[in-house]
Amino acid sequence: MSIETKNIRNIILAGHSGCGKTSLAEAMLCASGAISRMGSVDAGNTVSDYNEDEKERKCSLSSSLMNLKAGAVKVNMIDTPGYTDFVGEMIGGLRAADASLVVVNAMGGIELGTERGYKMAKERGVSPVFFINKLDKDNTEFDRTLEALRKRFGKHCVALTYPQGGQSSLKGVANLLTGQGMDALAGEDKAKAEAAKSALAESVAETDDALLEKYLEKGELSADEIRGALRKAVAEGRIAPVLCGASTSMVGVRELLEVIAGYLPSPADRPAVEAADAGGEKKALELDSNGPFAALVFKTLSDPYMGQITIFKVFSGKVAGNSGFYNVNKGAREKIGPIFSLVGKNQSPMDEASAGDIACVAKLKDTSTNDCLSDEKAQLKVDPIQFPEPAISFSLKPKSRADEDKISTALRKLTAEDPTFQLTRDEQTQEMIVAGMGDIHINLMINRMRLRYGVAADVGTPKVAYKETIVGKGSGMYRHKKQTGGSGQFAEVGLHVEPLPRGTGFEFASAIKGGAISAPFMASCEKGIRAALNSGIQAGYPIVDVRATVYDGKMHPVDSKDIAFQIAARYAFQEGLEKARPVILEPIMDVEFVVPEQYMGDIAGSLNQRRGRVMGMEAADGSQVIKAKVPLDEMYKYVNEMKSITGGRGAYTMTFSHYETVPSHLVAGIVEQAKVAKKEEQEA
Repeated sequence: MSIETKNIRNIILAGHSGCGKTSLAEAMLCASGAISRMGSVDAGNTVSDYNEDEKERKCSLSSSLMNLKAGAVKVNMIDTPGYTDFVGEMIGGLRAADASLVVVNAMGGIELGTERGYKMAKERGVSPVFFINKLDKDNTEFDRTLEALRKRFGKHCVALTYPQGGQSSLKGVANLLTGQGMDALAGEDKAKAEAAKSALAESVAETDDALLEKYLEKGELSADEIRGALRKAVAEGRIAPVLCGASTSMVGVRELLEVIAGYLPSPADRPAVEAADAGGEKKALELDSNGPFAALVFKTLSDPYMGQITIFKVFSGKVAGNSGFYNVNKGAREKIGPIFSLVGKNQSPMDEASAGDIACVAKLKDTSTNDCLSDEKAQLKVDPIQFPEPAISFSLKPKSRADEDKISTALRKLTAEDPTFQLTRDEQTQEMIVAGMGDIHINLMINRMRLRYGVAADVGTPKVAYKETIVGKGSGMYRHKKQTGGSGQFAEVGLHVEPLPRGTGFEFASAIKGGAISAPFMASCEKGIRAALNSGIQAGYPIVDVRATVYDGKMHPVDSKDIAFQIAARYAFQEGLEKARPVILEPIMDVEFVVPEQYMGDIAGSLNQRRGRVMGMEAADGSQVIKAKVPLDEMYKYVNEMKSITGGRGAYTMTFSHYETVPSHLVAGIVEQAKVAKKEEQEA
């Protein structure tokens, strides 16, 4: 039997790496009775960090799903990594979440992950709530951290609990909503807690005109009035509750569960999702369990025993196990087995999943992340998750021939799990290219490929797809004559070459008069020249944006053949190119950086050193957007330099713009690299 939508809470755990998200999830599972014993990150036995690489590194590296019961309420939790490199896990999870639990390390204060967790939740209309963690550690102070939150994010950050003691003497928390635990406070702590309680009432009153009028008249509000208005204000994002405690010692965890169940929004409290029908017409999709079925896949897992596990959120209708649905994106019907929920890697059976809930199904044939699931007769498609483009690329080469067949299969499974990890093959260089959000991300995926699938690979910087062209005019004449005793070979071709506008490609033309070369042999000339386009004059890169015009030639009535004119035209073309001032072209990228304002000058300076040209700057929500054109060769590992400059607070997206001539002082190095690469290929 499915649970009512109003009794579902979907929350995502966000925050900086090391803030204690995984430990807090473990404590919540234990406090609710979902697990009998609390594990620890150090021991490698937590519910959510179950992958071997996570146990080894002692941190989350991919998102994981858990659920628990808090009274009559079902809480679906998505634990996410804190590293910037794994921001895609956060983005996917936010699409399924209705509230974001931003965990704050009281020892570190407002860190990058704190800012990111709050900002991303607000941008997507997901209600943020803070938990100030690790208050049992030295040099921590609740009031100081609360003030930092209010200063950074606004006065709507309001305390709902207050610590009883601090650091090594932390023994519990006082609930400012119910008053429970207030009697355990004394002196300055008692006065501060009372002030925080008054601030809570005032903040709640400010969200409702009628309550504000009453508060100004009487100076207080009833507990019921505060609770009713608080829930509405949290759902609307007008109040961000702040709770506190220490996850490893279970302090403040039960109070957190009470707030999650009682005050965080259910899926029914969220605005209706927009969906398009089969005709493309958009409409508001009401969260109704009796409505047409519509769901979105926000996460895919690869389980060594179960195979692919598809995790989806239901936005409308319901789905039962051992039934089926329609994949709108792929246009395919899917039969499904039992549906279930996850507690880490352990499965919890579900009879059905109704509107607002999160569920899983195994072994789907055609379904992947971002696919919309629906009824075939009432097809509905919600907007896809917008994952960021990868920021860094590496070439990948199997260590042995035995790994060549397995590597593509392994990489396909990894890319299905993480949409920000992408695999392509460069048609020009024939390299296998993997791209991700940073060094840590790429190295993790390569290591995961080795651990899970037994495939090893060498990682290197990908080759730049250079091209060659000319900037002047030239001519070439070549006679091919070969006598071998029988029928010989003869052809003579004269041609002109000239440059074409960038991006034109190649053009072949004939200026032959008097039938010096017949039409069939003109086709042979074109064929030979086109074959020569693949090996440039300077470094062997493809030749582009050139016109070749055959103006003269000779034939032999017996010895002229197709192959002879191919050879003659190719050599004449190469001669003409050598006389026409050949140059090397490099790809230039359009790059858009989003960085905090204080780092704008440093980023612009570093781009100038990398031959980049800043095209414009504009302000955007406390940050600066810098638009620049930068050679691709300079961008392959720029993500690391940008992280160093901005303290991890910067990001960029990159798309191809055009090709430009390589500066003359860099040509010799590119030519030498090409010679070395060719020699290595021949030796291999």
